[in-house]
Amino acid sequence: MPSELRLRESEDIQGDVIAGFKKDQMTLLFLKFEDAARARTWVRQLEPQISTTRQVASFNAAFRKARQASGGDDPQRLRATWMNVSFTYAGIRELTGKDPLPTVRQGGTLEAFKQGSDNRALGDVGDSAPANWLFGDSKGGQAVHAVLTIASDTLGDLQAAVTAQREATAQARIVIVFQQNGATLTGTRRGKEHFGFKDGVSEPAVQGFDEPDPVRPEYEKGKPGTRLIPAGEFVVGQPRIGGLGYDEMPEWAENGSFHVVRRLAQDVPGWWAQISTQLKVLKKAKVVPDEATPEWLAARVVGRWRSGTPVAKCPNADRPFNALSGEDNDISFRSDPEGFTTPLFSHLRKTNPRDGLQESPGTEPFPENPVMDRRRIMRRGSPYGAPFDPASEGPGGPDDPRGLLFVSYQSDLVEQFEFIQKSWINNADFPPNRANKPGPDPDVGPTGTVTWESPGASTELTFHQFVSTEGSVYGFAPSLTTLRLLGEGRLTDKLPSTVRPTDAFLAVPDLYRQGGKSWYWAYGTGSSGPVARTVSIADGNEHHDRLERADRPLSTWPQLYTGVDRVDAVLPVPDEQRVNGRSRFWLFHTTEGRQVYRLVSIADRAESGLPPDQAGTVDRGDRAITAWASFNGIQQVDAFLPVPDQQRQNGKSWYWVFHTFMGQQVYRLISIADGSAHNDVIERGDRSLSLWQSLAGISRVDEFLAVPDLQLVNGFSLFWVFHQDRYRIISIRSGAGHPDQESVADRPLTLWTSLTG
Repeated sequence: MPSELRLRESEDIQGDVIAGFKKDQMTLLFLKFEDAARARTWVRQLEPQISTTRQVASFNAAFRKARQASGGDDPQRLRATWMNVSFTYAGIRELTGKDPLPTVRQGGTLEAFKQGSDNRALGDVGDSAPANWLFGDSKGGQAVHAVLTIASDTLGDLQAAVTAQREATAQARIVIVFQQNGATLTGTRRGKEHFGFKDGVSEPAVQGFDEPDPVRPEYEKGKPGTRLIPAGEFVVGQPRIGGLGYDEMPEWAENGSFHVVRRLAQDVPGWWAQISTQLKVLKKAKVVPDEATPEWLAARVVGRWRSGTPVAKCPNADRPFNALSGEDNDISFRSDPEGFTTPLFSHLRKTNPRDGLQESPGTEPFPENPVMDRRRIMRRGSPYGAPFDPASEGPGGPDDPRGLLFVSYQSDLVEQFEFIQKSWINNADFPPNRANKPGPDPDVGPTGTVTWESPGASTELTFHQFVSTEGSVYGFAPSLTTLRLLGEGRLTDKLPSTVRPTDAFLAVPDLYRQGGKSWYWAYGTGSSGPVARTVSIADGNEHHDRLERADRPLSTWPQLYTGVDRVDAVLPVPDEQRVNGRSRFWLFHTTEGRQVYRLVSIADRAESGLPPDQAGTVDRGDRAITAWASFNGIQQVDAFLPVPDQQRQNGKSWYWVFHTFMGQQVYRLISIADGSAHNDVIERGDRSLSLWQSLAGISRVDEFLAVPDLQLVNGFSLFWVFHQDRYRIISIRSGAGHPDQESVADRPLTLWTSLTG
């Protein structure tokens, strides 16, 4: 593989965007989140199952090689099932708990994404109005938060994957708003849509992914007429035509793509009936050959014969090309500016005018690069429903539901998909400045009049709309990097500049629950190293917090913190709190890249006569954490959570210890005995964070902090849980099993005034 085809190695771009699943069986699940925390857990569990560009590209290359070796037959032993996911604006807002796009440019793609396709003027009126949709009408209770695409080579494999995902979504309290199945038509219809014409012929190639032709480098090797388009037209953050796009994209959008899904119902008998009716009009006007058939006219309405052969190359009859040659995309309209061969209103010219678009008759056509290339989209659709074709065999009746599941990826909704839909397909005056308006696209466009141009005559034909919209969604398929962040309820690794992350808290011993509030030292990292600030939290319903003293470097307290690069966690020695005016703590900290711990004590003010932050001493120097018997296998302690009703009971205290193991946070249960030795043991081994109902959606806890005046109240104890730039409140019930639940959902850490600024 040429080294310049770097995108083939991408493990960050989802696999369907530029590599393409290209499977015979496909299901789309349109999902709505009912519980944001559980939805985040679902996203985290889904992320390892999402296919990457590298995976799909490697499989497709092997499949294509085997197919060529067999003369065009699909290899039966090569099978795969792929999944990708996209989120609507509302879905991202649900997962993060905040507006992902607080400000957008009027008229731009971010505004379109934020509004959703049901609020855009796409010609969806009458029977196609959002109120009649099966999914995507946000005002009608059918709002969609995510679209999960599952594709497979076999129906059995697809059904197994869909069943697994239906169970996963049920566990996460995610509602399946609609399930849309799609499948390649069989027999003589294979590769065609329901009107009977080959589909997906003219997909663009991608620079950095597809190999260029050595003679004509603007085209893909082995596929004459397939132009190589910069990857940034389909993937945000990649190089674009003419540089940057119209909208400045947020950082989280990099390596993602905007996802359009539309269910387009096709009235096959009605469409073919009007072809026959309009052919009679043309024959009466004597502007078509007497031997012209409905097939002949239908080919001109589409721009291709059923096989995919372009009318521009074979105007008189269908002449299928070799399926592996790629020649059916090598089309030029430059010598047919009037549309005598391929009508200007044909679907082919309406959706991609190629080299035949003029500002007005007689002028030089626009260049394909950049004018046409800038409007390309990547289509990944599929037929749905039982086939019906009066010219061929078919199990489906004329009134059975059938149509095309239109799917596209692009980096700009407005300038690509919407431009094609509104400015080209639905626009009767495109191509522009003609004496007689060409009319809308009679294949997929609205009811309207088109002009059949022939030498010396212009004939009007009336085509009714036989394709209706039954659902539509604008989604965004994020990169794998952003998908992992969404599973944690955020869109960036960076905390807000106004928030100072807190690694650990230490309650000032003689200022805890004194005078209606409790004081703490909050440890973190400043611009010049480890720091601590003093904060207070008031008792009461609101628990108002206050910054009592700003950050100071730990180096100003050499008696406590010499050699400390970062304070990771603090654990009070259970039976040595406020004993003879002093309190002891195990201080877990990082020094020279490894975690150790030391034993420190802090004197009450009355005992020392000093401010509490100056009354500390190191009672025992640093030791490796392996000195703790209960820490066997632990490399990094992240946080401690005391078992509320098991403190100083029968001579020992119990704690849940949260720690990082092989990149994942887990927890175990330990106990610490009273007495001079403070013997510790493992009471229960490591378990997954997912077992905590109250921590759903969190992949890593930074710190727990007991709500001071809500410990062991009516059998419950409350804790603040800090994770990245958010926090929540959980409750733990005393007694067997210690059931836990989320009491207050995630909120931004900026609500803590003592930790902001």
